[in-house]
Amino acid sequence: MPFSPLGKGFLTGKIDENTEFDPTDFRNVVPRFSPEARKANQAVVDLLNSIAARLKATPAQVALAWLLAQKPWIVPIPGMTKLHRLEENLGGASLKLTVDDLRDITAAADKITLQGARYPEHLQKLVGR
Repeated sequence: MPFSPLGKGFLTGKIDENTEFDPTDFRNVVPRFSPEARKANQAVVDLLNSIAARLKATPAQVALAWLLAQKPWIVPIPGMTKLHRLEENLGGASLKLTVDDLRDITAAADKITLQGARYPEHLQKLVGR
């Protein structure tokens, strides 16, 4: 089961290097959410945006559809707090990516090196235990 399949909101296309999080937001301590890392990682969102525009979908729907296309037993469970996000995310289940779409996404993603660790060091030690 993919944990945080939308990258803690980053893959929705609603966060960029200028986004300011509430002081209590967990992402403030996550290295991957530093302004520099968000700027460097924008290439991933740009890729999703370009595919989403072509498919008349959202970047979140493309990300979820990609996950669903990987294995039949993968069940992404994105967190959300708004009804319209639930409706948007459900659209990812009905978005069917072609073999060419999947190949293009993989080829483009393989050229992108993500910046910033997923968690601060003290929390990373707790992952996979």
